[in-house]
Amino acid sequence: MKPAVFLADPIAKEHDTGPGHPEQPARWDAAVRGLAGLQLTHAKSRAATEDELALCHTRPYIHIAKTDVLSGAHTLSTGDTDISAKSFDVALRAAGTCLNAIDLVMKGDAGSAFCIVRPPGHHASAARGMGFCLFNNIAIAARYAQRHHGVERVAIVDWDVHHGNGTQDIFYGDGSVFFFSTHQSPWYPGTGAESETGEGAGKGRTLNCPFPAGSGRKEILGAVAHRLVPRLEEFRPDLVMISAGFDSRSGDPLGRFLLSDADFAELTRTLFEIADKHSGGRLISVLEGGYSLEGLARAVYAHAHAFPLAR
Repeated sequence: MKPAVFLADPIAKEHDTGPGHPEQPARWDAAVRGLAGLQLTHAKSRAATEDELALCHTRPYIHIAKTDVLSGAHTLSTGDTDISAKSFDVALRAAGTCLNAIDLVMKGDAGSAFCIVRPPGHHASAARGMGFCLFNNIAIAARYAQRHHGVERVAIVDWDVHHGNGTQDIFYGDGSVFFFSTHQSPWYPGTGAESETGEGAGKGRTLNCPFPAGSGRKEILGAVAHRLVPRLEEFRPDLVMISAGFDSRSGDPLGRFLLSDADFAELTRTLFEIADKHSGGRLISVLEGGYSLEGLARAVYAHAHAFPLAR
C-alpha cells in the first residue's frame, strides 16, 4: 500500500474575508498545524481550469464569480460569500489541489490524500456560490475522477455540521455518486431532510441524517455504522471521498454538535475500512468547515493521523 499524502497550498491565505470573519485565513494555518509530525506533499500547485470547473458548474455562474471578484465586490452576488481581490485565483487553486490529489491516488502514487483548502466548497451548487463557498471542490474532484480516471462509482461522506446542499444538488439525479450527510437540523442552509433521497437515476443515492443540536457520537457514528455502511455494501464505491467539516466538533462557534477528536479518528478509520473493502483503499478527504482555530487544529490532527501509512 502506498502512503497517504497531505496537500496544502499556502495561496489559500490570500482569500481575505475581512476582520472578524469565521472563515478566516488563520484557518489554513490551524489546519496545517494539525499535521504536526506528518510530511506535506509538495505536488506542483495548479489551478483548476474553467473547463474543469464546468464539470460541475454552469458557464454563466463561473463568469459571475469571476466578474464579481474582478469588479472589486466584497460579496459574491449569488449568496453569502465574502470575497477579495485574490478570491477567484485562490478558489481555482483549491479545486486544483483536489484534482492533484485525485491524480496522485488514481495513478497509484499515493494510497489516500487529505486536502487542506479554502474557501470550502460543499454549499456551492451548479449555478450558485453561497455559505462561504465559491466552487464545489469535492464535487469537481469526484467528477474529474470519473471523466479522467475511469472511476464509475463515488461515495461522498459529509460530516460537516451544515448540510452539503451544493454537493447534493449537483449529484441529485446521478446514480453514479452516493451522497451521505450528517448535519444539524434545523440549521443553515435549511436543507437535508430525510425525505431528500435523490431523483431519476439518482433515486436512493442520497442519504440524509439530520440531527438536533446536542447530538454527538451516538447519533453521528451510529448513522455511519447502521445506515451508511450497509448502503455502501450495496453501492460498492470505486472511490471514497470525505467532506471533512470539523464544525461538528464540540465547542465550534458555528455548530452545536458534540463530536470529539477521538470520534473524528474513529469515523476516519471506519471510512478507510469501507475504502479497503471496495475501493482498493482509495480515499480522498477535503477540508470544509471548522471555525474554532484550536479545535480545528486538534480535529485535523486526529483525522490525519488516522490515515493508514500517514508519515
